[in-house]
Amino acid sequence: MNAAEMVEVVLPGKVEPEGLQMRRGHVPTAGPGQVVVRMEATGVSFAEQQMRRGRYYDQPPFPFVPGYDLVGTVMATGDGVAPGLVGTRVAALLKVGGWASHVVVDAADAVPVPDGVGAAEAETVVVNGITAWQMLHRKARVRAGQTVLVHGANGGVGSVLVQLAQAVGAKVIGTASARHHAALRERGVTPIDYRTENIPARVRELAPDGVDAVFDHVGGRSVVDSWHLLAPGGTLVSYGSASTRDDEGSKQWPVLKLLGRVWVWNALPNRRRAYFFNVWAGRALSPGRFRARLHADLTEVFAALQRGEITAQIAAELPLTRAAEAMRLAESGTVAGKVVLHA
Repeated sequence: MNAAEMVEVVLPGKVEPEGLQMRRGHVPTAGPGQVVVRMEATGVSFAEQQMRRGRYYDQPPFPFVPGYDLVGTVMATGDGVAPGLVGTRVAALLKVGGWASHVVVDAADAVPVPDGVGAAEAETVVVNGITAWQMLHRKARVRAGQTVLVHGANGGVGSVLVQLAQAVGAKVIGTASARHHAALRERGVTPIDYRTENIPARVRELAPDGVDAVFDHVGGRSVVDSWHLLAPGGTLVSYGSASTRDDEGSKQWPVLKLLGRVWVWNALPNRRRAYFFNVWAGRALSPGRFRARLHADLTEVFAALQRGEITAQIAAELPLTRAAEAMRLAESGTVAGKVVLHA
């Protein structure tokens, strides 16, 4: 690839991973307030897996370039942006567009990556780290001595949640398939096999009075069980509906149903709280506040990574041209951590 050429991956419609298309073109230029980032690492999130099925609740119309986040180096700046940013490694949360060798980003959305943190390492904790940090600290406000239940404790968000919860001194119960249990025990997590064990019964054995927080990405029946496992004063944070991944029909319905349940639960006089977490909440109403919070929280996540409180879990690194293979691997359920793409 020559310096003036851009390569990007296009999602043309509802396709199998092999249906992803490669497109080549000119490197974009930065407009006012923007920077051009040379991508060094992007990743495969649950969002892209949903998008290729047409199941992500607010995805753009096909065709589009997926890629929820990226890490890279600023190679050009537009009017109104300090030229000194060129050469700086930054991270950005995008929702779409990251699966490209060069990406235009609003300078205000670019968060500096600390020296000594590699691009692939940083990539594993952009969307996953922000999501985990905000759910743990801004929603559930987990404290030392509390007990939390993390569904999918070996997953991208789950593995960061586990480590951040332990960093504040909380005890963690985590659901995962049996192949991940040894690694979870090594981390000090009490594992539950979601395939063979009765999760509510096992959690009640481990925490008879209930848990202080549950982080649930499964949705459906699981979120109802999660609510009933809360101790008085406990918090449920629902952040997805993985159980409906392969469903047909309305992609909005599972989310609307969750929001309805959350509203009803919060109206009850029961000293428990429920949230449906969306990392983009507040962006439209207060973009400045949203960016400031994102900047602050991602900076905290990178600091935790530097201190070793969280470790980058890279499941595999593949070039952008092998995006189909990367998506297959991410969807296989056989890997722990993040599948990372590089230019």
